[in-house]
Amino acid sequence: MKKICIPVMGFLLLCFVLSAQETSWSSLRPDGHAPIHVMGDHMHTQGEFMFSYRFMTMNMKGMLSESSEIQNATVFENYMAAPQQMTMNMHMLGFMYAPSDKLTLMVMGNYISNSMDLQTKMNVDFETSSKGFGDISVAGLLHLLSQKRQKVHANVGISIPTGSLDQRGDTPMMDNVRLAYPMQLGSGTWDPYFGATYLGQSDKTSWGFQSLYKFRLGENSEGYTLGNQWSAVGWYAFQATKSFSFSGSLDYFKIGSIDGKDAELNPMMMPLFNANNSGRNQLNLGLGSNYLISDGVFKNLRLALEVTIPLSQSVEGIQMKNGLMSTFGVQYALGHH
Repeated sequence: MKKICIPVMGFLLLCFVLSAQETSWSSLRPDGHAPIHVMGDHMHTQGEFMFSYRFMTMNMKGMLSESSEIQNATVFENYMAAPQQMTMNMHMLGFMYAPSDKLTLMVMGNYISNSMDLQTKMNVDFETSSKGFGDISVAGLLHLLSQKRQKVHANVGISIPTGSLDQRGDTPMMDNVRLAYPMQLGSGTWDPYFGATYLGQSDKTSWGFQSLYKFRLGENSEGYTLGNQWSAVGWYAFQATKSFSFSGSLDYFKIGSIDGKDAELNPMMMPLFNANNSGRNQLNLGLGSNYLISDGVFKNLRLALEVTIPLSQSVEGIQMKNGLMSTFGVQYALGHH
């Protein structure tokens, strides 16, 4: 962890030096927003609001034991089936509104579709899938500091348990079984989160850092609690033209293990039915671009694309190996002064 924190602190100190001009920070430029996978990165001024749509897709393939790849034969030593690959697609709709310069309100909902390919010990291939609405997030962004092209705000929110915990499917062993923990659509608990976001700019570049912590309240209706989650992301962007910017980011997250277990899931059936196989640390590299329309009929319409690549990942027990994640987004702001 020290290897991550020390460069981040050095990066932030450098940002304070670079942004010494007495000019206010602005979102009305292509690099005025963070890479598209970062949520709650910026505030609005009084009366402004913004609609957003994001499409995120992530692929997982193969299995890990701690940080080492393992083959099916190793999984079959203790389980009846082994996951081969999984795809998660998520559509996210968001809305932001600023009742004052000091507060921006944010709500986000999502629709998730998952598919997983598996193989049994007898070399029978099969697929399971799940889809539906996930948990809804409601948050407030609270202004803390604004000076010398730098801004700091607090992120305070809660995730509302609207996602299903009873997604089911058919397998060669049994029909209509409850699907694995990662195939469910929500946490089943009220999940507060809090953190802070720092932003800085120079004439042609921008940068930021955000840290968030989410914790779970109580136990869900199926007898378990997902692990708490801490994330930290830093990014740097530059304007290539008046409309285009390009960005790079480093994103670290740590997810705790599941506490308790779903009584309907047989932990001997396959690794992702076993609550002991949960919790991970991961560091990602992100490469992205923002395009801002600054005049005309579609003024303040923003298009964004980002691809994130795992640099390292370590899991508790046996879990799937995460692959590329791609995020496409459209953001439309109204009411800019």
